[in-house]
Amino acid sequence: MQVNFSRNPYLSNHFLCKGMSHKLYLIAGEASGDLHGSNLARELKALSPELQMRGWGGDRMQEAGVEIVKHYRDLAFMGFTEVLMNLRTILKNLALCKKEILNYKPDAVILIDYPGFNLRIAEFLHENGIPVIYYISPQIWAWKRSRVEKIKRFVDRMFVILPFEKDFYKRFNYEVSFPGHPLLDAINNFDKHQTHKNSSLPENCIALIPGSRKQEISKMLPVMLETVQEFKEYPVVIAKAASVEESFYREIIGNDSILLSSEGTYPILRKARAALVTSGTATLETALFKVPEIVCYKGSAVSYQLARRLIKVKFISLVNLILDKQAVPELIQAEFSVSNTREKLSEILHNNQVRTQMLSDFEELENKLGGTGASARAAIEMIDFVKELKTRY
Repeated sequence: MQVNFSRNPYLSNHFLCKGMSHKLYLIAGEASGDLHGSNLARELKALSPELQMRGWGGDRMQEAGVEIVKHYRDLAFMGFTEVLMNLRTILKNLALCKKEILNYKPDAVILIDYPGFNLRIAEFLHENGIPVIYYISPQIWAWKRSRVEKIKRFVDRMFVILPFEKDFYKRFNYEVSFPGHPLLDAINNFDKHQTHKNSSLPENCIALIPGSRKQEISKMLPVMLETVQEFKEYPVVIAKAASVEESFYREIIGNDSILLSSEGTYPILRKARAALVTSGTATLETALFKVPEIVCYKGSAVSYQLARRLIKVKFISLVNLILDKQAVPELIQAEFSVSNTREKLSEILHNNQVRTQMLSDFEELENKLGGTGASARAAIEMIDFVKELKTRY
């Protein structure tokens, strides 16, 4: 795909200038995007110290050197009904983002996952002749496969992080890059700094990871809390999302003495014997920390019924999708009951055969994800792409 420079006068004043330092605009709309965006930003800066970065994201991206214009906590709307209810805010955010990018005049824009928002931005960028790099492909293999044609038209370079995505795009005659999964870098960096060794979190705990948005936490956490009441021999730790205030959790927890930790998911997983995890990136993180887990999901009735009709995959967890088998149990909607969850939790805590098989599957999973260095490999390709654009035009 060729970037169209001819129709945009702004490009002749910006991209064709020699000697300018690189300027990139990054857009992440969720906690996982902020994490991967931060690791990518560090690698980009290491390759190109003069690089200027601005964009939408969170605290981690800011710490990595990105000037944050809008925090992802103001962007995260979950499910069909929630999106409809917040449509006016979403449209205002889109307008603000477009104006911001035109004013900033970046060499390229890096879109990080968050497809509902970022694919609309990609179309706008294409129309204005601004190069589009997409890091972490939307999960179009699960639903909305029609988005492939949009991506082929509007995205100049696509980077995928799941091994089967390369073959998926190949079926549509679209070449993508698979640098590996950046979670391996995030976990490696965490272990390298060994900050967990100074943690006061209890050993051999049950980790509760109810999600990063209020809508999902309010549905997931009560069932998780009732489930663990039968396992009093294990300390329980709830992973608090950085973007959600403590008082919100306290209303759900009540007078219970269960520990609510703000240290982050990784320190908890390093101490955990088992975990109850809301479907999402955290299911993959838990597996890579080699913690036996149960994947849980419960959404609004309307969102769930719509998703059931649209989603075309056998599993909801990335662990099972990558391994192409049910390596971890999935409890979805009505199946996510206290009795079902207790039964499965008892198995992964006490049944050595179940635990051994799950841990063996997690080793296979890690091997499929391409090893550490994914963020650096992606950054090298992105910098080369931007340099090539400046040289060519």
